Amino acid sequence: MTGPSRLFSGFEWMVAGRYLRARRAESFISVITGFSLIGITLGVATLIIVMSVFNGFREELLGRILGLNGHIIVQSETGSITDYDAITAKLRMIPGVTNATPIIEGQVLINVDDASYGALVRGIERDDLQKLTAVSSTLSQDALADYDEGDSVIIGQRLADKLGLKAGMTVTLIAPNGAVTPFGTTPRTKTYRVAGTFNVGMSEYDQTFIFMPLMQAQLFFGMEGVVGAIEVMVAAPDRVQDFHGPILQAAGPMTRAIDWQQMSSSLVGALAVQRNVIFLIVTLITLVAALNIISGLIMLVKDKGGDIAILRTMGATQTAVMRVFFIAGASIGTIGTVSGVLIGVLFSANIETIRQFLSDITGTKLFDPTIYFLSQMPAKVDPYDVVAVVLMSLGLSFLATLYPSWRAARLDPVEALRYE
Repeated sequence: MTGPSRLFSGFEWMVAGRYLRARRAESFISVITGFSLIGITLGVATLIIVMSVFNGFREELLGRILGLNGHIIVQSETGSITDYDAITAKLRMIPGVTNATPIIEGQVLINVDDASYGALVRGIERDDLQKLTAVSSTLSQDALADYDEGDSVIIGQRLADKLGLKAGMTVTLIAPNGAVTPFGTTPRTKTYRVAGTFNVGMSEYDQTFIFMPLMQAQLFFGMEGVVGAIEVMVAAPDRVQDFHGPILQAAGPMTRAIDWQQMSSSLVGALAVQRNVIFLIVTLITLVAALNIISGLIMLVKDKGGDIAILRTMGATQTAVMRVFFIAGASIGTIGTVSGVLIGVLFSANIETIRQFLSDITGTKLFDPTIYFLSQMPAKVDPYDVVAVVLMSLGLSFLATLYPSWRAARLDPVEALRYE
């Protein structure tokens, strides 16, 4: 009856299948089995969706942050870099370095009519701005063509919308550190023409950043002939530590290098902690469903006590009985896991469409860009995460079947039939 040449015989599969099918007398057990199946499905699907959203958030945030900022920032201990052209040329020759860009950054007050907002000006050459694809690929028409013409700037689209600005209009910038007079330091004020706008999709940048030609920034901030820093882009951002030595050697003495991992350590650390905590919390959903499998199988064993006794008297071994209930419990876990994976992957792949649909129905913003710094809800399904979730779910499901299966195998046929 047990089929010695196979791990599970056809007889065991048949009996397990009959036990799983609903009957009127066993409706309550079937309800518990159904809840177990739904619980595992929802647990696996939720875990995949949550992990995918976190992966998407991390990739989008880091991708856009690194797309707008250098992987490594080279600064001078004295506060400014004088021979920046020579140093930039040396940095670009380092193997693995894709680009080096001299920049000037400074905070300003932007004034249009009666409205004033704080902003961050970044002075950068036109060619370097064009290489910054995260920005240049989103520039409005003719923005780069007019970038070097006179006193022109490129501002974020959200900032332009807030101030009612369009290409060709003028804007006044006020720097707090201006000329020193006998009466104190006077703010530096200058009017610039808006050459165009950019939209990288992160509200933090789109409503804060202003790009200005490097020479104009040097004049505006009183830094003629010097720059504040040199941004270095590398081919392998995850291995920026390997570039510290060569970059500092090329930059010369009295310089320091700060990489993106150091600058964004709090963000990267927070994302990692949240990801692990969410994984643990959502795993509890699957654990609860696995516990339902235990209770359902125990009740099934009690209900099928007479059947088990008859099987034993007909020659079924304890191992065969144990395998029958193992198949029953494992089938619930396997079907729930497969269903959860399909739902989770499909939901993650269409999460932005689903978000827009729910937003239209409810009339609310389910994903506010001003809060999350992204214009769309990101999701990236990582195959390794899916495999980890599947293994975890199947492992919990299989473990949940061991005790009920062992209890069924240990059932004494005489005691089971005595009260039948």
